Amino acid sequence: MDERALTPLPDHVGRWQRFLDGCQLSATSAQPLWPAGRLTRINGLVMEASGLKLPLGSSCHIFPASGAPVEAEVVGFSGEKLYLMPSDDVFGLAPGARVIACEPPSPAPRVDFPVKHKRRAIDRAKQGPVGDELLGRVLDGVGRPLDNKGPLRSNLTRPLQSRPINPMTRAAIEHPLDVGIRSINALLTVGRGQRMGLFAGSGVGKSVLLGMMARYTEAEVIVVGLIGERGREVKEFIEQILGEEGMRRAVVVAAPADTGPLMRLQGAAYATTIAEYFRDQGKQVLLIMDSLTRYAMAQREIALAIGEPPATRGYPPSVFARLPQLVERAGNGPEGGGSMTAFYTVLAEGDDQQDPIADSARAILDGHIVLSRTLADAGHYPAIDIEQSISRAMVNLIEPSQLDQIRRFKVLFARYQRSRDLISVGAYSPGSDPVLDQAISLYPRMEAFLQQQLTEQADFSSSIGALSTLFP
Repeated sequence: MDERALTPLPDHVGRWQRFLDGCQLSATSAQPLWPAGRLTRINGLVMEASGLKLPLGSSCHIFPASGAPVEAEVVGFSGEKLYLMPSDDVFGLAPGARVIACEPPSPAPRVDFPVKHKRRAIDRAKQGPVGDELLGRVLDGVGRPLDNKGPLRSNLTRPLQSRPINPMTRAAIEHPLDVGIRSINALLTVGRGQRMGLFAGSGVGKSVLLGMMARYTEAEVIVVGLIGERGREVKEFIEQILGEEGMRRAVVVAAPADTGPLMRLQGAAYATTIAEYFRDQGKQVLLIMDSLTRYAMAQREIALAIGEPPATRGYPPSVFARLPQLVERAGNGPEGGGSMTAFYTVLAEGDDQQDPIADSARAILDGHIVLSRTLADAGHYPAIDIEQSISRAMVNLIEPSQLDQIRRFKVLFARYQRSRDLISVGAYSPGSDPVLDQAISLYPRMEAFLQQQLTEQADFSSSIGALSTLFP
């Protein structure tokens, strides 16, 4: 008997039936006639449009008399008027310009790839490209390439806003993540899925520290979000700090300070969306966002422009509602999946730890690392203030013996810092305090332990070993 006669035929009829069902679903959800309105007013950052009824978060295109259309998003409404925030320049717009609502295009149906029905409003919001094709690329806040390497070849898209994760389905933080920094690995151990804050003023080396983490971490994918920072810093971070080797497994989303506040908000959301995609693929992801303060400032600009009253130091209440919505998207996924570890930089103006954004970030993050300007001015790098820094998940990640060593390190280090003035002027006589005597003898070694060269990589095992040599 012919072997081909025994081989079952593929389910051609079923495959094509599912394909035709997808085509029918796409055809029923299509809107060939888009509603249109008119631009009536531009007041600072906000534009007003009439003749449209759109939900919050909808995307629009405003067509000038000549030139490319301006993309905008609905950020509020009052009666029949819509408040739009542009993501591009508004030069050239005139009163009465056409405003057309646009829905993100759905992917074309393909055989063996069923069309997903967009039942929720969040699935019909603005989307950005995702996929492995993004590795090694530099993008803006909406997924457009900035690196002159040609268009993206990814066919996958995801909404910039995601649904909240059920906290009962999240995997616990049980495994440490090697970040390549000795002081963090040994004294401030970070776990997979942990969300950490990096608190510092300007010019104390936070960008360089983040670049070292990106180069030396054991994470499989690194997503970097440069939100509201200097445009020059984007190129420097990629070429000088991250390097060619680190860029191979990294995706950089850049929304510099000269872009609009909406683009900065979308840049932070898009970077988180890319990290969520790789986490859902089962990979270990490191998300670095610089900075969370600029994200809050962008939301403040939008809220104040549409008339929301300020609450604390000029920040409206919506800012403090937006921060946990963004941060809670990071962390572990369901059991058995990937992880998403996040580092958010927070600009404490003038090293003021009572800044409202810094205070709110400390409450919603799983720990914070404080960089000291005093240490940076003294040539101590990385300028991590061990006394003010903490990792809340560290107790579940390390052995009890290491925890005892960390406690001894902090006790001796703090004792020396409190008595530094007495020691420097010679007012302390050795033998008066046995603990202080031990701190004085170990301080040079402890200070050398906390410092690390820019080109030096300290893995997790060597960091623990170096701490053990201090306290055998």
